[in-house]
Amino acid sequence: MALTGRTALLAALGSLPVGLFAPSWAGILAVNAPLSLAILCDYALAAPVKTLQFTRSGDTSVRLGDGAEVQLTVTNRSSRRLRARVRDAWQPSSWPAGDEQDSSRHALTVPAGERRRLTTFLRPTRRGDRRSERVTVRSFGPLGLAARQGSHEVPWTVRVLPPFTSRKHLPSRLARLRELDGRTSVLTRGEGTEFDSLREYVPGDDTRSIDWRATARQSAVAVRTWRPERDRHLLIVLDTGRTSAGRVGDVPRLDASMDAALLLTALASRAGDRVDLLAYDRRTRAQVLGRSAGDVIPSMVNAMATLEPELVETDARGLSTAALKHAPRRSLLVLLTSLDAAPVEEGLLPVLAQLTRRHTVLVASVADPHIEKMSAARGTVDAVYEAAAGSQATAQRLRTAEQLQRHGVTVVDATPDNLAPALADAYLALKAAGRL
Repeated sequence: MALTGRTALLAALGSLPVGLFAPSWAGILAVNAPLSLAILCDYALAAPVKTLQFTRSGDTSVRLGDGAEVQLTVTNRSSRRLRARVRDAWQPSSWPAGDEQDSSRHALTVPAGERRRLTTFLRPTRRGDRRSERVTVRSFGPLGLAARQGSHEVPWTVRVLPPFTSRKHLPSRLARLRELDGRTSVLTRGEGTEFDSLREYVPGDDTRSIDWRATARQSAVAVRTWRPERDRHLLIVLDTGRTSAGRVGDVPRLDASMDAALLLTALASRAGDRVDLLAYDRRTRAQVLGRSAGDVIPSMVNAMATLEPELVETDARGLSTAALKHAPRRSLLVLLTSLDAAPVEEGLLPVLAQLTRRHTVLVASVADPHIEKMSAARGTVDAVYEAAAGSQATAQRLRTAEQLQRHGVTVVDATPDNLAPALADAYLALKAAGRL
């Protein structure tokens, strides 16, 4: 049984004249006995909570930053009218801070034998699966003095997917891809290494492209045209070790890497290349293999949704073994990891030779924009020390990048907002140069 504020107010109002005019046990009993009887009657007339039936429907997935709607249908199978307050409890990260009170609580009235539907609006603040905890119902009597209370387990899960904010860069990169592919009118045809077609020679064409055999079979000079390679294989490897847990701005490094991986996947699949995903630290956390061009993005988004950084040092040797296992033939291996000196020098560099021997390797890393601000700070003693620390950190990253480049690795080091387009540009540059 739960008593309401109305009950406390009536008890206080009834006790006030007794205390002023006739302070005695008989006076208190004269006030509280009728009130207690009214409370018991009100409790008896309240609709039972245990016989209520609940069902859910609504959204099962939502992108981070967007809203989701989950419907809760309440069926009153008793013979009494249900007057209730309902709390639809979810994990705290299902709403922005401070919104849980208004979003999860509902006032409800259901006549006997009928049903009503409530809608809970979610706006998750983290990726992953957000699960409903329980539904708590407080059923009030007609006088509003007492209430029955109980909870029901009504499971439902909403998967919060990565936001893919970098998709705004996709149209411009697709235009560049079409230019490379020779499908748009440009001053020069896109270069590549895969034969496309024959056409008639026009002044200004490279004479090295003349196909003399085809020319001998016809009256006009024929030249070969080329297009960027198709049906190449990309393996994107997400490092989910401890370095991916560091926050840059408002998001972890892992989230920025995911966004860059999604843009690269969308671009490469449009280019006719096959894209796989591997998330690894000391074991495989997620993988997407052998998906078609139309299914690869949804599969990757779903696989990335529940990924979280692990506070362990990444096993570079195990990562290399897993990458070689999933890419047995020559591929573009895109490793999204950190450029911190210690993990690279002690972990990645010793196994880099076996990767570059078989694959084209591209390393992409999230840079902290705050370091640039630190390097430019001046004016006070503290600012000068910050500038020195920022310059030292920048120089160290440059040395690490140069070490990787000496092993034939392409390095992309950019801030979270610029990492995705920079990685897409590096992919297009490799494709234009015929290195895939």
